[in-house]
Amino acid sequence: MKQFDLFVADEAAPVKADGSSVKKRHPRSGLSEDDMVRQLQESGSYRILRKLEPRPVATIACPEFPLRGVILDTETTGLNHRKDEIIEIGAVAFTFDAAGTIGDVIGVYGGLQQPSAPIPSEITRLTGITDEMVAGQMIDLRQLRAIIEPADLIIAHNAGFDRPFCEAFSPIFAGKAWACSVSEIDWASRGFEGTKLGYLIGQAGYFHEGHRAVDDCFALLEVLDKVRGEPGRPPFAELYEASRRSRVRVFAENSPFDMKDHLKARGYRWSDGSDGRPKSWWVEIAEEALDDELRYLRAEIYQWDEADPPSKRLTAFDRFKA
Repeated sequence: MKQFDLFVADEAAPVKADGSSVKKRHPRSGLSEDDMVRQLQESGSYRILRKLEPRPVATIACPEFPLRGVILDTETTGLNHRKDEIIEIGAVAFTFDAAGTIGDVIGVYGGLQQPSAPIPSEITRLTGITDEMVAGQMIDLRQLRAIIEPADLIIAHNAGFDRPFCEAFSPIFAGKAWACSVSEIDWASRGFEGTKLGYLIGQAGYFHEGHRAVDDCFALLEVLDKVRGEPGRPPFAELYEASRRSRVRVFAENSPFDMKDHLKARGYRWSDGSDGRPKSWWVEIAEEALDDELRYLRAEIYQWDEADPPSKRLTAFDRFKA
């Protein structure tokens, strides 16, 4: 294995109290940081991660990117939007065009909110947010509204979690189109080994301070805008295209109990009816797959040609709701 010595010792090093010297090491003369990175990468023995630096906010947005997106992240006191509360919201607004090409960052908001009860210790361990940090804090809805209202699309990394919390928090989120960067991008086909933001960031060549809302928003922006491996469309172009396609939620209402394992194996999930949906197994599919799914249910589950399970057409305006 080839060995690199990228640093040289400082001969005029300070002397410690015991008489020994402390040799400081500096980059070799003429060897820039980029040169060091290149040599390490070319050795094949190292993988370099760059610290993710937030993009600057443009004072004047380029007119060729007429659409507006917002990457949004929340930190909460728990997982249930009906009883738990938002303690932090981060939002990064950016421009993009009809092809899904990202333009400029045009706005940033981050705010803390004191909940009605102390923050659970496990949430503090996960997020780093303490009761002292949120004491007396309140999310500024005026600033947040200025970012959210003009948005053509809101993106969250697990929109099924963030959207219900946001809509329970404020009506400014009502009627907006949402996209999910976990479920609406085929990360595996792009060479990524997982969908957690930390994995995506690391495999994209970056590291960042995770689990704070604005930091996570900027991190996701970089991943969405990065083409990894072979030349092609960035992930955001795929996400934007997916957000414009209709989906259909099919409910296997009144299906035989002994068919539950078959439905589960096919990707159906159980709804207990508490969220306003029928009490049944359900699945969400592409609109063009509806006829095939109905044939499957009639032939394999109900075993009755006249069975007519209910379905609901969904767009980005109603997907990921509670």
